[in-house]
Amino acid sequence: MRLGRHRAALLPEQRRRKALRRGTLAGLTVVAVLAGALVVLFGGAGALCATREPVLVSVAAAVDVAPAVMEAAGRFNETNTTVGGRCVLVQVTEQPPATVLRTLIGDRAGVLSERPDGWIADSSAWIRLARQRGANALPAGESVVATSPLVFATRSSLARRFSVGNTEMNWRMVFPPTVRGRLTPNANEPDVVRVPDPSLAGAGIATVAAARDVVGTGPEADKALTAFVRWAQAGSAPDYRSMLAAIDDHTFWQRPVVIVPEQSVWRHNLSPSPDPVVALHPREGTINLDYPYVVTATDPAIAEASTVFAGWLTGAQAEQVIRRAGFRSGDGARGPIPPGPQIPVAAPRTRQSVSPQDIDDALSAWSRLAPPTNILVLTDTSKHMAEKLNGGTRVRVALDAAKIGLQLFPDSTHMGLWEFADQLGRIKGYQVRVGLGPINEPETGQVVRRGRLDELTGTITAHPGLDSSLYDAILSGFRAVSGQYRAEMNNALLVITAGRDDGKGTTLPRLLDQLRREWNPDRPVQIIVIAFGKGVDRASLSQVTAATNGSLHEAQEAGEIIDVFLAALARRLCHPTCKPTT
Repeated sequence: MRLGRHRAALLPEQRRRKALRRGTLAGLTVVAVLAGALVVLFGGAGALCATREPVLVSVAAAVDVAPAVMEAAGRFNETNTTVGGRCVLVQVTEQPPATVLRTLIGDRAGVLSERPDGWIADSSAWIRLARQRGANALPAGESVVATSPLVFATRSSLARRFSVGNTEMNWRMVFPPTVRGRLTPNANEPDVVRVPDPSLAGAGIATVAAARDVVGTGPEADKALTAFVRWAQAGSAPDYRSMLAAIDDHTFWQRPVVIVPEQSVWRHNLSPSPDPVVALHPREGTINLDYPYVVTATDPAIAEASTVFAGWLTGAQAEQVIRRAGFRSGDGARGPIPPGPQIPVAAPRTRQSVSPQDIDDALSAWSRLAPPTNILVLTDTSKHMAEKLNGGTRVRVALDAAKIGLQLFPDSTHMGLWEFADQLGRIKGYQVRVGLGPINEPETGQVVRRGRLDELTGTITAHPGLDSSLYDAILSGFRAVSGQYRAEMNNALLVITAGRDDGKGTTLPRLLDQLRREWNPDRPVQIIVIAFGKGVDRASLSQVTAATNGSLHEAQEAGEIIDVFLAALARRLCHPTCKPTT
């Protein structure tokens, strides 16, 4: 049986034939109906399991551990184990943890056609998340069948280069260079550290937890974690195989490092290479991925059979199969067989400060920070933005900052740009320069929005003769984002301004009244104000941002925009219950 990448366990005789043809093992028993009874044949083993009906157990296993569990299931099926007088037969399929989780909690989209009877995820975090999201019936006390520590993997030649440069792998490498005090990596460290997608892989979840543990807590830590998420999103990959394949590609990154389970390096190196991938341990200690088996069957007889198989997987025979597939034993004490020259023989030091709760909190933080942004930018081009600031004008400093900030938004972003000043454009108070929409698609013509936005940040100028229509623009912009609200995104109105309104239109009391009436906590739109220069009406703008759980920031230089953007984005960690901030 083969469905896509899903595979099931084969007969011993079939295994022998397949081994002769392809040098691999599998394990699926063939069920035959004979004389009104279901008889399970075990190839040349000489044993018959004849019962009225076998207990069939379907197990969903994470992609990396599934081949080993398939082989183990084939050996288990040969034991003729019975439950309640009935043979137990196990079938294993490869299934991503996120798909199984959605199935168990009752989602309708992206689920399996049938609920599995047992589940082996690539991290206990998935099991805890399933329980938190409604799968309360999952029994406690899951069995860990394998472990694999997270490693920093790179080519052997690069590992030697890092060693010569006295560069040790460390968790701060997952952050962008700006968080580490420089604009670009130096020549003796990786130019990219790719992370598995935490929404799909346990190694990604653990990496987020390590990143959070390194920076600690508080506003500065939240900004650093936000920078990590933005950085990781640009280079995250859906699976370990593709990440390691990218290590072998010399055409794009010069000094790539990927964070993957040790087992994936072991498997990757089964294919000969003149420059094999090597596993390096981070100096602060690593996190062990566990592969827990949890019984998910709802039928009592099948649940009992699934429990029996779970227990067998922790025994000596199954452990040999697991270790010969490149994993460490369930308790982590015994390594892969054979370890291979690129795998450290000694077990790595673990990062004890990262608890299961920390991992769960990190996953929650990622889920808040990772969704794409639906954002409309309002740029003030009134007479106040023509005033001098740091050798230029306020509008020039502000738009230079916007150009820098634009780099923080991935291609999944929806963005638009309005310019505002009193009596500007055909609509009083503002002019639409780029309509709100996908940043990597053109609004019209051939130039995508990102290119058009980048161009405008270099060409827009202030209008010395026009007053500010700040309040009118904010109200209109807020309504525009609310009207184009996207539930799967974080929705925001970003206002870049000199920070004052000249009283030609909407008054502050009316603006505040309308915002409080129209702001919907179930469809929240944040107002984020970045004010440049002196003379900012902080008292008024603080009230405006507080009405939408937004934030007010003051800046003097374009370089401050990185911190401002990260601080604003970090409020997703508490939104929509954040305390007012300026």
